[in-house]
Amino acid sequence: MFKGTQVLDVHGHVSGPPVVNSWIDMGFASGHVGQSPYRIGDGKSGIRADGGTLSDEAMKGANQRHVDWMTDRNIDVQVLGPRPFRMMGWMPRHLLQRWCEFTNDTINHQTENFPDRFLSTTMLPQIAEAPDLSNCVPEFEFNIKERGFVGTYLSPDPDGRHNSPGMNEAYWHPVYEVCQANDVPVFIHGTNCLDPRIAHIPGNYQVGFVVETFLATRILAYSDLFEKFPKLRICIAHGGGALDRFVSSSNHKGNYQGENLWFDTCLYDIDYLALSIKQWGVAQTALGTEAPGSGGAIRQAEDHPSQLNLGRTSDDLLPIIDANPALSEADKIAIVHDNPLKVFPQFSRIKAK
Repeated sequence: MFKGTQVLDVHGHVSGPPVVNSWIDMGFASGHVGQSPYRIGDGKSGIRADGGTLSDEAMKGANQRHVDWMTDRNIDVQVLGPRPFRMMGWMPRHLLQRWCEFTNDTINHQTENFPDRFLSTTMLPQIAEAPDLSNCVPEFEFNIKERGFVGTYLSPDPDGRHNSPGMNEAYWHPVYEVCQANDVPVFIHGTNCLDPRIAHIPGNYQVGFVVETFLATRILAYSDLFEKFPKLRICIAHGGGALDRFVSSSNHKGNYQGENLWFDTCLYDIDYLALSIKQWGVAQTALGTEAPGSGGAIRQAEDHPSQLNLGRTSDDLLPIIDANPALSEADKIAIVHDNPLKVFPQFSRIKAK
């Protein structure tokens, strides 16, 4: 809780035992992978996979560690999606569908283990060279209608090769249509980066995140997409990737206002986060922490003159938001509760305790 208000986090990723990450490895090696073990069996007990176990006990232990991490950072409810750099949209197409199914099953299982702490979103088998994303609709609708999933992740560049259509184009419409019809949003997150120019950079996928999410932000802001889909809601991870350097009167600055496009707060540098909120506006900003995830580094004295929140991981964002002098109390509540609820109305399923 934060100032007596439920804390709603739009940005979280599935957790599990090591086999959750390694399940696809045999598929890469052999060229074949069978159905998700969750869909073969009862989805719960005694399921085994190559290299480890997916038993209830193994999953519950990993999920509990995730919950404990959230609790320590005062996060009440979090939206789960896939681990973006493991979405691997470049993989052989006959493996991709199975990998998506398995990933969605693990997300669903984590939510079932802790239904008062998580909501689920899907990973979809995005094929960059396909005419459109109609192949994604069956898996998306299954998870929405049968499991109560509340949205989907989309990667602007699933192949990591900068070869997907812009996110305003008809290619994406089949998924947008499902979102609008079922009142669920898109969460845009970068994924893999196979650009050889930056292959020498450690964690170069993070550079890809910045490039692709910022491109998506600009493409959407200058498009007529929300005239075609007036009820479509999109939230962009990591504050939209990058910020504008232009003044408000410049014709280089897009229109990001309205009830269609939001940006999360998953930005760990204190000054950068404050500027993101200032640029996009409080009304367009929703709490996102990715806790636990890439924000595990400990804040040091040299990170900020205020020495705020020293000794805590950088994903412990509520104290950072609370200390922002530019924000009113109402602004803070809007960011940590009201706006996430606008993006994902299904947060209302989980009542504050």
